[in-house]
Amino acid sequence: MSGVSGVKIVVIGHGVQGRKRLRIADTDAVGIVDPVAAGANWRDIAEVPLDLYDAAAVCTPDAAKPKILRYLLGHGKHVMVEKPLQVADAGELRELEALAQANGAVCYTAYNHRFEPHFVRMRDLVQSGRLGKIYRCRMFYGNGTARLVRDSAWRDTGAGVVPDLGSHLLDTARFWFGDIGEAFRLASVDCFENRAPDHAVIIGGAQLPALELEMTLLSWRNHFTCDVFAEHGSAHIESLCKWGPATFTVRRRVLPSGTPPTESVTLTEADPTWVLEYEHFKGLIASRARTDLSGDLWLHRVLDGLSAEAQARTGAR
Repeated sequence: MSGVSGVKIVVIGHGVQGRKRLRIADTDAVGIVDPVAAGANWRDIAEVPLDLYDAAAVCTPDAAKPKILRYLLGHGKHVMVEKPLQVADAGELRELEALAQANGAVCYTAYNHRFEPHFVRMRDLVQSGRLGKIYRCRMFYGNGTARLVRDSAWRDTGAGVVPDLGSHLLDTARFWFGDIGEAFRLASVDCFENRAPDHAVIIGGAQLPALELEMTLLSWRNHFTCDVFAEHGSAHIESLCKWGPATFTVRRRVLPSGTPPTESVTLTEADPTWVLEYEHFKGLIASRARTDLSGDLWLHRVLDGLSAEAQARTGAR
């Protein structure tokens, strides 16, 4: 698929995510940077002539990201970096934000699920006020990648599934509900097959909506579900487009009780999120958007605490 013209992009890291970004960028892509991958054009970003590209998709292991981002943003290059943007401390994020702003560069952390059609429908429904007060939201995100993660030298480390899938679910909750505070804890965390946690449940309940976020690498069927319960009814998501069909259902509450009127939309289509997110990134560049990493700072604080708790409880390293 052809990208929107006008931006020349280099893909850094030619793993699973890097190959997706390369395919979507299509003719916008000028090459691949990877220290070990066969077919890479360069081994280090510093080898790439600065006049050859405007932006980069950073799809590397987490530990390598800060140094690469400092180089790119320091040279005024726009960056789309795969989630989560994990750093040693919040000061590094503030440094990256200031560097981007000083050089007029966009630094955007990729959360492609924000572009999932039913996720957008949920956000719009919540913001419309039709549901009234939101009481509770529970999400489940499961895939079967435990063995692939276990065979990876860098993925089966640290807090495992907590920052990996937990970052998506936390970002999604904030996307839908706005300020959800920082009072989160682990209801459960386990290392069933891997060295690092491969199943966890995060609870947030200091303010409404109460949140229950379950994530696992041990689901025989890749699946996502969501249930939102509210004053005037409920809303539900069953699956993602990539694992479709995907269904969005709204039920209007009948008082004092009764069968609720139901609206439902089912989609059977290929995953549109990668293309939509790439177009969004280029739109940020075109509009000269000012880099704002406040969301990353929030997620850093929340995940830092949850990851430390996960490692302490499981003994993961």
